[in-house]
Amino acid sequence: MLKISADQVNRYRQKTYRLDKSIQSLEEAIQYVNERGFIFFWPIKGVVLASLWTAVAGNRPVPNTHDDPAHITWRWKDSMLSREEWYYAKVLRKKATLISLELVPYFYALTDNYGDIENDILIQYEQGKVSQEAKIIYEALLHFGALDTLHLRKEAKLTSPGSEARFNNALLDLQADFKIVPTGIAEVGAWRYAYIYDLTPRKYPMLIDRARWISEKEAYEKLIFTYLTTVGMATAEQIQKVFLWEKSLILNTLKRLETQSLVAEATLEGKSEIYYCITQII
Repeated sequence: MLKISADQVNRYRQKTYRLDKSIQSLEEAIQYVNERGFIFFWPIKGVVLASLWTAVAGNRPVPNTHDDPAHITWRWKDSMLSREEWYYAKVLRKKATLISLELVPYFYALTDNYGDIENDILIQYEQGKVSQEAKIIYEALLHFGALDTLHLRKEAKLTSPGSEARFNNALLDLQADFKIVPTGIAEVGAWRYAYIYDLTPRKYPMLIDRARWISEKEAYEKLIFTYLTTVGMATAEQIQKVFLWEKSLILNTLKRLETQSLVAEATLEGKSEIYYCITQII
């Protein structure tokens, strides 16, 4: 079994997290997302994964002050919503996630979406996989087209104060399951700022065809290996914290990657857990 030092991990992540050379422009940010496959927008406490914020601002907390130069990332994100350079939505752990267009079909292949834009939601609702609020929101977008959150709540008849939490939770569920995606910003509401949402297959119609040819095994292998190429090494528990998949599924996927000589078991100095690493970290 390989023995990896903390210094080796830190040196590896200096490059993959862009701590050695921070991102300076939107073009570099796009390239970075394409290189890494998927990252968080903000760093998430307790979860091991690179973020755009860290790649721009360094390894420091996100400040509350809006005049911090690194908050340029927010403007970059907003300016890209109407374009098709990357996929942005609250996906991993229902947190803001940036995914390369090459990798999105692998995520989509693991959902229960089969490309029937009208009936998928009905089947999943009948199976108890989709809440009533999520179904109503989805159907509002299906029938009325892209809507900002203010008008979406109105069309979904979820405007009462007591329905706000259910509305917001449904938006998160729909994003995490690649059913809806932010496509722009509208100057509405008290803050003059609200996301515009549309159906994911309507915004990215190529997803359905590309995902159709990807098996579940292939998708799990691709996503876990891509994750490990960013972080260098991780435990099965750390991988589970990112994807929220069953641990047995993760371990089976890691075994297949080991068989393909893409991943190896390793120990990290000072730790007793079993880690899984890629050969580039050595």
